[in-house]
Amino acid sequence: MFNLFPKKDTAKEEPKTNGHNKIELDIDKEAIKNIKFVTVAYSHIERDMFPTQDAYDAEIEVEDRAKDVAESIKKLGIEVKLTPGNQYLLTTLLVDKPDLVINLVDTLKGKDSLQTSVPASLELSNIPYTGAGMEGLVIGNDRNLTKRLLVAYDIPTPAFQYVRRAGTAIQEDLGLPLIVKLCGSGGSVGIDNKAVKETYKEAQRQVDKMLVAYKMPVIVEQFIDGPEITVCVFDDGVKNHVFMGQKIFRKKPDGKHYFTSHESYDDVRAYTYIHVEEPVQTKISRLAIRAFNALYHKDYAKFDIRYDEHTNTPYFTDSNPNTAFGPDLGLPFTEVAAMYHVSFDDLIASMLSKYGKQLSKS
Repeated sequence: MFNLFPKKDTAKEEPKTNGHNKIELDIDKEAIKNIKFVTVAYSHIERDMFPTQDAYDAEIEVEDRAKDVAESIKKLGIEVKLTPGNQYLLTTLLVDKPDLVINLVDTLKGKDSLQTSVPASLELSNIPYTGAGMEGLVIGNDRNLTKRLLVAYDIPTPAFQYVRRAGTAIQEDLGLPLIVKLCGSGGSVGIDNKAVKETYKEAQRQVDKMLVAYKMPVIVEQFIDGPEITVCVFDDGVKNHVFMGQKIFRKKPDGKHYFTSHESYDDVRAYTYIHVEEPVQTKISRLAIRAFNALYHKDYAKFDIRYDEHTNTPYFTDSNPNTAFGPDLGLPFTEVAAMYHVSFDDLIASMLSKYGKQLSKS
């Protein structure tokens, strides 16, 4: 069993900032005082809710992360309660009447697609919440829809094919190598150390295997063999801030290509981050903000990019509207933000400040 985001020793592994300027987030301490009580909602999970062990393992860290988030909020003098995302979530919230819900619910009954019921119920109940709304989560849980919207907004994404049925022939104009991903699951679920396929025949076998194992459609995507870049967007209510870091991998999982596999999540030394320099940084930042808005993301999100150095093209491969959010430096969003001298305490204070301003107007 592996931890999706192994904890890092924050005293020893602070990301290198390389002299880059600190990003200043909008934080209004007086506005924060408008928030008296916050609920941190998190995924309730059990093994039998998930089709495979690795799908279950991808979610096991969420309760501990929710506890860490609650502790950060308590530092601001705000009362906090942890509430599991199960069939009693809305009833509990209607009784508790929090000023704000920090929505960390990734799955309900083991299904990412049910995420949308959380913002839907909160909007019906007029309870403010953080993270993407229904539209953003519908899009974020569907790689096919995400990629089609990226194309519509002129944001580069690798050539791809959506496959629903085993035996469907892979289009041979996609270009090799290929990688097969689940259409409706986040992170690297289903992407092992041998995920990149060098032939159409190998990719075909992987497609059929994943369709049977996970019982959901898949995306066959051209694998861009260039640097992998983590791009994070944070909306503080005044500006969309962009943080990014290029992954420097310790080894090639398959001996041929650098990429993030689910096995790598159990290795704190799998990769480190370095800053992305100009002019690439500005090019990616503009595209990331466009994607953030086009895909109906809210508050914060993470994008995975493969950069083709031959054509100088940043290809957006994945979008995570409610990416793993918490103070541990093992979380990509937190680690990349720290490269810009932005701590999780800064992020949570800024987010609460934004919602505190909204409460003062209501």
